[in-house]
Amino acid sequence: MITGLQIRAARALLGLEQRELARLSGLSVPTIQRMEACEGSVRSVVDSLEKVVNALAEAGVEMIAEGAPSLGVGRGVRLLEKR
Repeated sequence: MITGLQIRAARALLGLEQRELARLSGLSVPTIQRMEACEGSVRSVVDSLEKVVNALAEAGVEMIAEGAPSLGVGRGVRLLEKR
């Protein structure tokens, strides 16, 4: 599952404001704000979450699920589990 923190981090890597991500995904700014405010997995309509993930992918960010390998190339970040 995708977390609000991942969406914020992806947006930061791309240098996008929430308004720009909303435009790219075809969603409203309040929807983006609600998604990013989620602690843990984003609780949203699946279609809306897919729109955000697809918009970020088209802009150049790969969303990596917990425990999944990154199959792409280029720079990225992965939040490690706290010890």
